[in-house]
Amino acid sequence: MSERITRDEVAHVGQLARLVITDDELTMFTEQLGAVLDTASDLAALDLSGVEPMAQPCALTNVTRPDVIEPSLGRDEVLAMAPAAQDGRFRVPPALGEA
Repeated sequence: MSERITRDEVAHVGQLARLVITDDELTMFTEQLGAVLDTASDLAALDLSGVEPMAQPCALTNVTRPDVIEPSLGRDEVLAMAPAAQDGRFRVPPALGEA
């Protein structure tokens, strides 16, 4: 178990988060948080002076299709299939009880 964080500190953080933590959970969380802090310490010790900062290790590209105009239904045809239409638009029930 790491000495980087104590049971009392884990209990205090749990209390701040308003968590009820049993003794068994307190032991487990202390070990787990200690391991996380040890790993963070190992990473902090690395010499990264020659490494360029990056947000993503691999280049990302959007896969999109070309925007091609194709034949489609006209407005009047679509509105004719709607359950209700008014003034060239779909008529829908009022939202939030509005009239």
